Parts: sequence; structure tokens; C-alpha cells
Amino acid sequence: MSLLGLDIGTTGCKAMSFALDGRVLGEFRREYTIQTPQPSWAEQDAERVWLLAWECLAAAVAAATAAGDPPVAMALSCQGEAVIPVDGAGRALRPAILGMDTRTTAENTWLAETIGADALFQRTGMPLHTINTLPKLLWLQRHEASIWRTAHQFLLYEDFFLRRLGGEAVISACLASRTQMMNLATADWDEDILARCGIERARLARPAPVTGGVVGTLRPELLRKLGLDHAVLLVSGGHDQACAALGSGVIASGLAMVSTGTAEVVEVALASPALTPALRDGGISIYRHVVPGLYVAMTLNHSGGLLLRWFRDTFGRWEMEQAAITGADAYDLLLQDAPAGPTGLIFLPHFAGSGTPTLDVHSKGAILGLTFATTKAELAKAALEGLTFELRTNLDLLRDAGVEIAELHAVGGGARSELWLRLKADICGLPLRVPQVTDAACLGAALLAGAGAGIYRDLPAAVAQTVQWRRQIAPDPVQESAYAARYQLHCQVYPHLATLLHAL
Repeated sequence: MSLLGLDIGTTGCKAMSFALDGRVLGEFRREYTIQTPQPSWAEQDAERVWLLAWECLAAAVAAATAAGDPPVAMALSCQGEAVIPVDGAGRALRPAILGMDTRTTAENTWLAETIGADALFQRTGMPLHTINTLPKLLWLQRHEASIWRTAHQFLLYEDFFLRRLGGEAVISACLASRTQMMNLATADWDEDILARCGIERARLARPAPVTGGVVGTLRPELLRKLGLDHAVLLVSGGHDQACAALGSGVIASGLAMVSTGTAEVVEVALASPALTPALRDGGISIYRHVVPGLYVAMTLNHSGGLLLRWFRDTFGRWEMEQAAITGADAYDLLLQDAPAGPTGLIFLPHFAGSGTPTLDVHSKGAILGLTFATTKAELAKAALEGLTFELRTNLDLLRDAGVEIAELHAVGGGARSELWLRLKADICGLPLRVPQVTDAACLGAALLAGAGAGIYRDLPAAVAQTVQWRRQIAPDPVQESAYAARYQLHCQVYPHLATLLHAL
């Protein structure tokens, strides 16, 4: 018997089937687009996402079945905060409003005045930010009244998919605790917040138990489409970053994961919520881990790998052509002539505004130190440096707030870059561990499926049986010292440029 992990990300989905020892039996992915019908908006065709995810799921099931190991349980790893109004049949009534959408400034002002930023943070663990689900629902109330009146439910991707797959909209405590509507202490919808915001509990998904477990079974007609003649259990999953933390072995306080995909995220495991003013003001969200009894603190940089994709697509046409011909990686070709040690550039990677801890949606990118001697490879490496300096800024904030960070586990597409891994270790001054399976969100979802179905004794046992390490990287003291000086320069750039960048 095998396990399925289905990951619904911001720009693509993937389904993976795993043997019980963590071996990958099948892996399939599809990409989809983000729509920007107006400035600051970010939307997505949820029905299109469903169709492409189903293709991936069917292919992963076929691969496992062909290997003589058909799946018996599955769970979902999903992007957070997206809002999908659905009708009585569970079909989307409008495009999903994504987490990266920033239209809700006025709604956050109202929340601050009506409930209070600190009160919301203390009760939900979510700082005021346009990313949150709650202000998106308020925006729908105010600006799309017909959708608000006629929608049967307002779902996120996990509950949207579970309703399609099993018939009932159920949301994990992990993902629900990212909405700014779940009480962090009780792991249930906060009735006071819902009442003050005019949101009916019945129009939200049913929260799954904190301990996770089975929340349904795959519908018979879907089983037939997949060619299966046995039940497939649906198990409570979680937020993609928390699933990736589990899939990379972050199951104890002090362990942390850095996930570099479309965005770059750090998840630090906590024994109890760290609801300090410094983390609130820095926009660090605190929510429930997929591992029962643990919480996570999350930092966010929206640029992440999306910045590297922009650089490749804009400046790397030749490298992309060579990669298509030779099978090499276009990113490796862009960086193959990068200088050793720090570049002479400072790259401010605020291409989608700044993430935590400055949370400035009006900031923009900047490159300082250009000369006629600057090369494309140096620019590419400077982009990696800038992203990693932003990573260190967040780690420093967490450590200053008393959050222990002993080591980083690196996952996502960025974990395939040896140069970027080295920069993370040297700039952040922390040892890195890289797992064999860097698509850790899918693995984490599969481990939740296995534990929820009773196949593994518990999640620590699941991790011990499946998570293997590809390599470990310790900071180089010489490079760490050199980058420390450059980091001090980087920290001065945004404060000096913020006013100018706002005016552009």
C-alpha cells in the first residue's frame, strides 16, 4: 500500500505517490497562472486548478498502481489564505483571491479600529496583513455583495478540494489557523471575531481535530475514474509550508525549515505560541503546526524563486536555449561564472513589495553598485545574496525575540542550487541539512495520510522511517565574516530608499 500527497501551490500543483519507506513511486506536476485584473490584485481560476490537480493525482495513482503498490490514503498540502466563494454544488463562483493579493488595506484599517491589531494577534496568531483571509472576506462583503449573498460557503483550497473529493468541506486546524478567524488556543472558529465581522460559521468549512486523522473517503465515482476497487481515505492535511516542515523533519522545537519556491518561507517549530510585540510588528505569523502539540512561526518573502524566474526569463534567453539543447539547468548556466565570495553589488529584492519584517507593499526592487565591469553572472549571484540577506533579517528578528533556531532544513526548488545553499549557511551562520526529497510538502502530506490512517504509529515514527538526508552544510568562517560586512550595508538600503521607492 502506498500514500498520496497532493500539493496545491500558488503557481502550480503536484501529486506524488510514496512507498511507506519514503521512496517516490510517481511524481507529476502542472503549472497554472495568476491573474492580475487590477493593480494589487492576484486571482486564480480555482476550477482550472482543480482540473490540473486531478490530472496529476490520476497520474500519481497510475504510477503507484503500476508499481504494484496502489494508494490507500491521501492528504493535501495547500497554499494559504486564498478565498474561494462556492455555490451549493461546491463550484467556484468567482476566481480565488490569493494570499499575495494586496487589495485589502481599507479592511485591515477597519479591523485595527474595530477589534485591534494586538487583540487579533493574541487570539489568532496572525498580524494585520493583506495576506489574511479575514480581510478578503470583508472585501467581498463590501465590494461584491451579490457574491456574498449567494455563496453557499467560503473555502480555502484544502476544503475546496476535500468537498470535491469526499463530499464535505473540512479544513485542517493548521490551515484554518492562518485565516485570522480561528482562535489559536481552542483550535475552533472564534465566534466573537465572526460575529463582529458578519461572517456565519455555517458558511465556513468544518475544522478538523487538532490531532488530524481521517475526514472522509474518496467518492465512489472518483475511485472508478482512477481504476481503484478499494477505499482511499482522505486525511486532514495542512498549510503547504507546515507540511513541508514536517516532510523535512521539523518536528521539534528549535528546528527550522527554509522553503524556496515561488516565495521564500521560514518555518520555525515552537513548543508554545510566541506572541510577542516584536513578532507582531514584524508580521511574523504564529499558527498551529501539522504536528500535534507544536506551533510554527512563519516568515515570508514573496519574491523568493519568483525573482530568479524573472531574472532567467528576462536576461537568460541564451541560457534557456542552451539548457533546452544540452539538458543543463538554465540557472546553473547563469551562475557558472559568478565571482567567489561577496559580489560588489547590493540587490534589494522587493519586486513584489517587501515581506516580513518590514511588510511594505509599496516598496520596489533596487540594484546598487553597478559599473561597466558588472557581469550577468554577478547580477544573478547578487540576486541570491539579496534574497538571503532578507532571510537573515527575519532569522535575526526571531532570535532577538527569544525563538531558538539550531539548524535549517532546506527544501523546495532553491535546495537544488549548491551555490544558494552555501550562501544560506554562510550569510545566516547556521548549519543546513538537505533532505533527499526536497518536494517536502508532498511528502509531509503523505506522512499525515499515513499517520492518520494508522499506518505509522505517529508522525515522529513516520519521519524516522522516511526522511533521509542528502547532505549537510556548515558555515565557512571566512565567508561568514565577509558576508557579515555586506549584510550591514544591505540593512541600510531599504531605510534610505523607502521614500524614493514609494514615489516611483
